[in-house]
Amino acid sequence: MTAQDPSTLPALRAEDFDFALPEALIAQAPARPRDAARMLVVAPDGAHDAGVRDLPDWLRPGDLMVVNDTRVIPARLRARRGEARLEIMLNRAEAGGIWHALVRNAKKLRPGDVLTIEGAPELAPVVVERQEGGGALLDFGPDQALLAAALEKAGEIPLPPYIARPEGPRPEDREDYQPIFARQPGAVAAPTASLHFTDRLLAALAERGIGQVALTLHVGAGTFLPIRTEDPRAHKLHAEWGQITPEAAATINETRAKGGRIIAIGTTALRLLESAVDDQGVVHPFRGLTDIYLLPGHRFHSADLLLTNFHLPKSSLFMLVSAFAGMARMREAYAHAVAAGYRFYSYGDASLLFREDPSP
Repeated sequence: MTAQDPSTLPALRAEDFDFALPEALIAQAPARPRDAARMLVVAPDGAHDAGVRDLPDWLRPGDLMVVNDTRVIPARLRARRGEARLEIMLNRAEAGGIWHALVRNAKKLRPGDVLTIEGAPELAPVVVERQEGGGALLDFGPDQALLAAALEKAGEIPLPPYIARPEGPRPEDREDYQPIFARQPGAVAAPTASLHFTDRLLAALAERGIGQVALTLHVGAGTFLPIRTEDPRAHKLHAEWGQITPEAAATINETRAKGGRIIAIGTTALRLLESAVDDQGVVHPFRGLTDIYLLPGHRFHSADLLLTNFHLPKSSLFMLVSAFAGMARMREAYAHAVAAGYRFYSYGDASLLFREDPSP
């Protein structure tokens, strides 16, 4: 129930996943209402221009959507170590009030340092460990209620670096960057495919006979990290915490047994499903960390379709969708999307991808 070892996958080059993306196509605000976004359907018979509101027409009664119910927290903090200014991006909660974080200027940190959080002096995290690549373990103490209240007061919504906010996030970003399915606090990045859903769209899907079940994957800050190796197989993903309950796994497996299709709503849902599925297509309960890395050559067993946004050149997510729907199909689809002016990344438009190999 893990991804194939990347080193055993076919040879890849980062430049194979490059394409020209005009900066103007990187969306700076979402469509309003959310379900007014466009949707490019990449099906076996080619690409079709549609809208998110058309999603029910592309699904069948008895199909099941698997959504990620993680909730984004205000995870970006400004801090000081003496006179040195730091920027902290909380990444993943560990045991006992310790958080793994990505810290700008992390080289200045030493174990035992006490940090001052701007706007929340009641927090005084202690550096437990400094790690390579800007990582650090910070001890915020066992009082999680104190931390949550301080984050709401002093934290910023961690928008991707591609969304320009020179003065910091706007007030509306707190709602815009929060999916309708959000229930479980812990993500530092939104599962952005979920940003397209509205109550109206969910009602239409239910009327069509489309089921829905939730899993949880707390998206980490590593999702923003670019691939810096020429061979993508050498890239490493940060581990993220996820859970599929026994009840959710049973619902997914029952749907499959009855002939329904599984639609992963977002790459985060797909990654966790692939972390928990076996070679026969049975999804098992899961609770723990996953650093699954899905590249072309991986054989998918869990989902038949994937709803996702448009991803950036040379990104691990563009490689994931190329693995799912086929490299040639995705190159053609993205060329069409650029030419047709589709909006890219977190606040952008959607694509509905049919798996290249539909057999489990």
